Amino acid sequence: MPALFAANAVLLASDGVQARIGSLGAGKEWFKPWRTITGREDALPHQSELQVMLEGVFERQRFLNLLRNFIVFEDSAAGGGKLVKKMAGYHQFHAVNAAIEETLRAAQWVTADRVADSAARYQLDHRSGGEPGDRRVGVIWHTQGSGKSLTMAFYAGRVILHPVMANPTIVVLTDRNDLDDQLFGTFARCRDLLRQPPVQATDRADLRAKLAVASGGVVFTTIQKFFPEARGDRHPVLSERRNIVVIADEAHRSQYDFIDGFARHMRDALPHASFVGFTGTPIEKTDANTRAVFGDYISVYDIQRAVFDGATVPIYYESRLAKLQLKESERPKIDPEFEEATEGEEVDRKEKLKSKWAQLEAVVGSENRIKLIARDMVEHFETRISSMEGKAMVVVMSRRIAVELYRELIALRPTWHGDGDDQGTLKVVMTGSASDPLDWQLHIRNKKRREMLAERFREARDPFRIAIVRDMWLTGFDAPSLHTLYVDKPMRGHGLMQAIARVNRVFKDKPGGLVVDYLGLTDELKQALATYTEAGGKGQTAVDQAEAVALMLEKYEVCRGLFHGFDWGKWLTGTAPERLSVLPGAQEHILAQEDGKNRLLRAVTELSQAFALAVPHEEALRIRDDVGFFQAVRAVLAKSMVGERKTNEELEHAIRQIISRAVTSDGVIDIFAAAGLKKPDISILSDEFLAEVRGMPQRNLAVELLQKLLRGEIKNRAMRNVVQGRSFADLLEASLRRYQNRAIETAKVIEELIQLAKDMRAANARGEALKLSEDELAFYDALEVNDSAVKVLGEPTLAGIARELVATVKKNVSIDWAVRENVRAQLRVIVKRILRKYGYPPDKQERATQTVLEQAELLSEGWAA
Repeated sequence: MPALFAANAVLLASDGVQARIGSLGAGKEWFKPWRTITGREDALPHQSELQVMLEGVFERQRFLNLLRNFIVFEDSAAGGGKLVKKMAGYHQFHAVNAAIEETLRAAQWVTADRVADSAARYQLDHRSGGEPGDRRVGVIWHTQGSGKSLTMAFYAGRVILHPVMANPTIVVLTDRNDLDDQLFGTFARCRDLLRQPPVQATDRADLRAKLAVASGGVVFTTIQKFFPEARGDRHPVLSERRNIVVIADEAHRSQYDFIDGFARHMRDALPHASFVGFTGTPIEKTDANTRAVFGDYISVYDIQRAVFDGATVPIYYESRLAKLQLKESERPKIDPEFEEATEGEEVDRKEKLKSKWAQLEAVVGSENRIKLIARDMVEHFETRISSMEGKAMVVVMSRRIAVELYRELIALRPTWHGDGDDQGTLKVVMTGSASDPLDWQLHIRNKKRREMLAERFREARDPFRIAIVRDMWLTGFDAPSLHTLYVDKPMRGHGLMQAIARVNRVFKDKPGGLVVDYLGLTDELKQALATYTEAGGKGQTAVDQAEAVALMLEKYEVCRGLFHGFDWGKWLTGTAPERLSVLPGAQEHILAQEDGKNRLLRAVTELSQAFALAVPHEEALRIRDDVGFFQAVRAVLAKSMVGERKTNEELEHAIRQIISRAVTSDGVIDIFAAAGLKKPDISILSDEFLAEVRGMPQRNLAVELLQKLLRGEIKNRAMRNVVQGRSFADLLEASLRRYQNRAIETAKVIEELIQLAKDMRAANARGEALKLSEDELAFYDALEVNDSAVKVLGEPTLAGIARELVATVKKNVSIDWAVRENVRAQLRVIVKRILRKYGYPPDKQERATQTVLEQAELLSEGWAA
């Protein structure tokens, strides 16, 4: 009943060895492992995942903690506004619990002895544990895409509810307006967790008013609002309270200094507050300021762990065009302070371009280069989406380049343009004013219109597929179906890592994201990786696309091996009928091998995923037709497996079939058409069709065809006739088991299946001979159950019982009778009374009554309607 699931907190799925946990309504990609029991270290390799999950999640205290503090409901923009249930992963759960212990230590609410014990009890990668009362909680480094914003909300919720904190005030800090809005949106959707609605400070005066309170409150602000009116001034004290916690997003920017920066002004304003930092990228070793403000790491969840857990997908890197257009002599070094300034939306200096930046912008944004990149991008992206549905983002140096690139792309693909915000495939996302050039005005939108575009871009099915940005949407913006990032802007360090992480979000069958570099950022990527590994991170920030190509070729050889000795040349060169004619032989070749079908299904799926990552590399394009052939064979074999066909939605997303449209218009190949047979209706299965199947040269394929037909018919019968459905299903399984175990030759199993089909056809005729309707025959079978003691009653008596049962049950049935015990009990009495009346053997009555009630349950919904 739906009502039973309304309060469902968590769902666990396991086969006894593997185990996954998720929330009600989540897609399969969001069911994740739980890697630790205590949170101190990972579970040992020999421990089963089910054991780890049962002990790690369902131990009483942990489970109550999870229920109370780590489940939220959000309105999903991408899901059309529907409510989405989200539950913390193990990395979020243990990071927050460790951070709470460190918060109590930093605010000096507990003794040093208890803190030491608490820290040992929790953390997975614990390196903090500063002095009691030092106000430095620590830093949580969880790689981008692993749910950092929600982790911050879970932490805030726990701090607020902790009795020792005595109704604290939470201050959430960002350094950009758009980040402030995005994070505020996450917290606002989690207001039940916070027990209060969060608020945003509009300016310095509003911030001071919101912090000058006796207790409580969740206040969002940008760093800049903590700076005094004049440089060099001291910030006034806003509160002396100890139960204030400052949560900083991306806690390692240039503003964290003690001379005239954030650290000094924040401490002047809130002298006894505690500070916790959250970041998606590691702190550089030389960054002493950040450690002085926040302390060291209390939890690390790096790229390797996130990809291993399926929390993110791997990022691949491809370099294009850089060498053609930009010589190193034309690529001046831009001083880091200026590059940082251009990232901050509120920094006044961002528009005052220095001569070096202007020089580089002129080279990068030259007319010829923009035309070249536009042509390459159109070709590249269209090839990408031929194998993997999804979206792309283009990052450029300046608003001028954004507008001119848009103009060139639209000239090449006019249908990508749309006049309204709700139309079009391509959009520029940028800020601006009425003083900007006239041809820029089309792209300048206010905050509300930009948010509408953001919602369109997050929605996977929306035709808005390509966004051109300068610095918007590069941090804190999630669009899971985004799989390609074109970078044509100088970036470095955490800014570069944050940008490339836009494509690492999990989305259905998406195998990975691709970063396409038009500027030659290899050195910057290496430096970012060096910083990452120095900080203890594992895994690569981005993998060279050559590795994706190597993986694809490896999987390609596996598929070729399965077809060793089979010639599929006509698939590559023949007409549509000739291409179809290749498929029966190909299926026969696979089915003749031991476990051939399952091996092929698995191998082609892996090849398709690797192919989607490698496109449009020339090696991928070289083998495209062969991949199409493998996928076509997979499609027909998968169609022969009743109940295993993917939904249309699954087929639409991520890995798209590359089967040539010359074969079929919709990419789905009919197994009967491929075998050269007309699809029959098994209920009137003709001897001619069975003879045709018996005479097929492809014996294994004939077995597959008959198996598919019989399974489908048995499934239909089981929905009307309990006994027939069971008996025919048992007979089919017995035949197929002997066939799969090679205990019976192919010709013999074909004869058995043909006989089974004839028996099923004969079963249809029994009702006519007995003068029983289909419903009455179903009850007749339920009574007969092949028992000799029952058969002595004779067909006329059993038929009479069946007719009376149908008439009586129909009178007494209601839609929900099966779950109303009083109705069920009443029917049981009626059935037994009828059986006694006709002299049905007493010792068989209980079994017959149970079968009759099962049969009535199957048919009741139709009757009640």
